[in-house]
Amino acid sequence: MAIACRQVGRVRLPIWSIMLGGAGTALLTGSIGLIAALHAINCDIMLFLFGVFIIGAAMEESGYLTHLATRIFASQRSVKKLIFLFIFTMGAFSALLMNDTLAIIGTPIALVLARSCNISDRIFLLALAGAITTGSVASPIGNPQNLLIALSSGMANPFLTFPLYLAVPTLISCLILYYMVVRTIPQMPNSPSPIMQEAHIQDPKMAALCKISLALLILLIALRILLVSLGHTPWPGLSGIALIASLPIIIFSRQRLVILKKVDYATLVFFIALFILMAAVFESGAIQSAVTDNQILSIPLLIAGSLIISQIVSNVPFVALLIPMLIEAGAGDAMFLALAAGSTIAGNMTILGAASNIIIIQNAEHRGATITFMEFLRFGIPVTILQAVVFLTWFLIIT
Repeated sequence: MAIACRQVGRVRLPIWSIMLGGAGTALLTGSIGLIAALHAINCDIMLFLFGVFIIGAAMEESGYLTHLATRIFASQRSVKKLIFLFIFTMGAFSALLMNDTLAIIGTPIALVLARSCNISDRIFLLALAGAITTGSVASPIGNPQNLLIALSSGMANPFLTFPLYLAVPTLISCLILYYMVVRTIPQMPNSPSPIMQEAHIQDPKMAALCKISLALLILLIALRILLVSLGHTPWPGLSGIALIASLPIIIFSRQRLVILKKVDYATLVFFIALFILMAAVFESGAIQSAVTDNQILSIPLLIAGSLIISQIVSNVPFVALLIPMLIEAGAGDAMFLALAAGSTIAGNMTILGAASNIIIIQNAEHRGATITFMEFLRFGIPVTILQAVVFLTWFLIIT
């Protein structure tokens, strides 16, 4: 509630400070002990984010980020076509590189495109948030909760099972997102000339290191996919992927200190506080007591429950709580995939529905733009309801 009402008059409280206050309150009131709080922090995810933040900062500092956006989007002469390309490009990349990664890399691109088109920043920020959330549904590495399900549910080959079940409704949901984004533009501007001007790389040496880091990131993810597909122990872990990929920038760039200073430490603090606060919620037993076996084995109730509860505790901890309950209840692949779909598209409803939304807003606010809680909510509710109908209908057809 505090995050929803964080702006009073001219005073705007940073999201990370509100979450930190909540975690501090949980510690002070004894809702969670200090040792339990430290154990609750997922160091793997924290190090993953830190490594990707380094890559994102280097891409922006070198000018390679804007240059890459120019190469992909500059040929578009229609704002509608640009938005369509933006949504499907970001959605596709999120399925490969995880949505949190695209939240980091995509935010400055979204702002450049919005300002090039002379439309509100929030149009492309909402498109980015929706695209990387929706696009990540059909991949076991598209987001943290899907990866958790893929590794914990006992699926024989999640890299085939996820797209087999979820690719079609994901594509339909991306089309719904495009339609809803275009509807939010009061008057579509005319764009007779290319929307983006040619952007030159400012630091070629750092840009070359960024290319190496991106190649390493993709290769390490591919290696992990291959190892899991062959039934071997997945290597490297999330933190290893990002940290190894960031090493060329850290070791060889003369601007490493500048890059380290540009890392978004506020978002890292937010995640630390989030882990502690969610662990306190878990220890209270409130969520566990609210779910019965009959409810957990019903796909409609599972999707509906995911949409609602993910707004309270966020989707990753919610999924972590539900996985052992589904295993104990003897759930099949369809139930786990319904959980993946419901908990992921829940991120389109509110700012708190997905961690990637927080990353986008934190990065946007560093660049003089933002989306308010109510702006996100007004857009997110109809998008999420329509997408939920698509996924629910699809599951009822195939099961």
